Amino acid sequence: MSSIDPVTRDLWQVIAATDEITVGVVEATLLLDTRIALTRDSDGSPVVWLRRDEEQGDEIDPASVLDRLPAITGYGYIWTSLGNPPKELFPIPEYAESDRVNMSCGSIGIHVSAPRAVENFLDMGHFPYVHTDILGAEPHTEVKEYDVEVSEERDEVLATKCKFFQPRAALSAIDGMEVEYVYRVPHPFCAVLYKSSPEAPERRDVIAIFLQPMTEERCRAHLLQSMIDSTSTITDLRRFQQTIFGQDKPILENQFPKRLPLDPRSETPIRADKSAIAYRRWLSQKGITYGVIPVAS
Repeated sequence: MSSIDPVTRDLWQVIAATDEITVGVVEATLLLDTRIALTRDSDGSPVVWLRRDEEQGDEIDPASVLDRLPAITGYGYIWTSLGNPPKELFPIPEYAESDRVNMSCGSIGIHVSAPRAVENFLDMGHFPYVHTDILGAEPHTEVKEYDVEVSEERDEVLATKCKFFQPRAALSAIDGMEVEYVYRVPHPFCAVLYKSSPEAPERRDVIAIFLQPMTEERCRAHLLQSMIDSTSTITDLRRFQQTIFGQDKPILENQFPKRLPLDPRSETPIRADKSAIAYRRWLSQKGITYGVIPVAS
């Protein structure tokens, strides 16, 4: 644990979808090179602790676990910390809106660092080539000028006025449309995307990716959707998002190095990378060293 920077150690980190953890049954996972165990108690609350080898897959009385790590639930997931986390998670107020369809869309292992996966999530330039005829298509390949800011008040990266033509922006879309995006990075290993809703043009669908940093070069992507969609089934909505991420996974895993270089000069920047450059600068300013290649001093 000595290689974990203090900021990362004190963050809330996602570890599992809440509804996939059975009361009293021990599940095991890896977080920041540390083996941990988790279950839920009779009230459904998460219980997380440092794992011993013999515990995996066993049943346990959660009340008997004394040496617990901090644990909370939020946005359909269980979160923990190896340090002293803040009182609450970053806000996604749309999740509480009563007419939204909220769902976890799976937890997928990726052989890259968590920051590398966040950066890929911010990149619109790959849409026509990786998500052909869904999120993009030739000749609509231009990434139009957009705005990026790093908010000190909210402690997050925010990209606005992002517009891109998409043949099928969402499962509920009937025709191609120019979609407006807003990207938020409110946590070094989590990103939230707001995009035009085909069903309610004045509102936005929300898609989030919460990365669990397992090691410095491996992570698990936990996917959240909060959709305005009165016609599609949860199964179909989940399958649509998993298809998108399934197209991203091999591209991500072919990136080298696996950790994200924070020096923007190490990889050729273009206009489409404005949000990625801001994200790298933000990580560097925060003192994040886990899963990245810091700027040489």
